[in-house]
Order: sequence, then structure tokens, then C-alpha cells
Amino acid sequence: MTKLKLGPLTDDRPVKLTVELPAAVHRDLVAYAAALAAETGDSPAAPEKLVAPMLARFMETDRGFRRHRAQEG
Repeated sequence: MTKLKLGPLTDDRPVKLTVELPAAVHRDLVAYAAALAAETGDSPAAPEKLVAPMLARFMETDRGFRRHRAQEG
């Protein structure tokens, strides 16, 4: 099985946001949750629990964003 970019989910104090996603993105989140559960041996996470870690991982690996942040501060 391919190793997924997203690792185990951590429980952190959330900030509530309301977003609207296309149905295809939601289906992919459900499928990703199932793949992650199979990889980690946990039960599948709710799709909304994947969004924050995925966004965080995306921003961590975006070189342009890291350069921008470094220039700001």
C-alpha cells in the first residue's frame, strides 16, 4: 500500500469554520479517511476531521508559502 502524506490525526483545540465543498471533494475525503484508517489501523475519521491536517500539510510543504512567511517575519 502507498504511504499517505497525512499521518495520524492529533486532537487539538479547534476553530470552527463553515465551508461548502463540491460533492466530489467530499467523496474523496471519505475515501481518504478509509485509506488512512486501513493504513493506521484506526477507525475511519469523519471527513471534516481531515480538512485541517490536510491544509496544514499542504502549507508545510509549499515552498513558496514558506519563503513568503520567512520574508514577513
